Amino acid sequence: QVQLVESGGGLVQTGGSLRLSCVASGSIFSIYLMGWYRQAPGKQRELVASIHSEDNRDYADYVKGRFTISRDNAKNTVYLQMNSLKPEDTAIYYCNAVLRTSATMPLNPYWGQGTQVTVAS
Repeated sequence: QVQLVESGGGLVQTGGSLRLSCVASGSIFSIYLMGWYRQAPGKQRELVASIHSEDNRDYADYVKGRFTISRDNAKNTVYLQMNSLKPEDTAIYYCNAVLRTSATMPLNPYWGQGTQVTVAS
């Protein structure tokens, strides 16, 4: 079984910072990438940032220069450091991992339960 456990969400004022964490555990053979998505009420879920197994990173344009994604491979953990937060960053943030559970299994995506981030003035 594979489980993604997220933490770090909360309420912060405009300009503040939060650090999200996501730990993947269970039957994991290899992880291709881990990333963060977010979804605001009435909006489509969108990619925030991702980090691949070879450490290349992708960011949505609206978070470049403000957010940083990183990982700890030994702990199967991905982080999202969020600085200079804006009200429009308010959303549920979901952890995503694309991984294989064994050498004979294909890559499949897995999702965390989400953590609420609220940015207010």
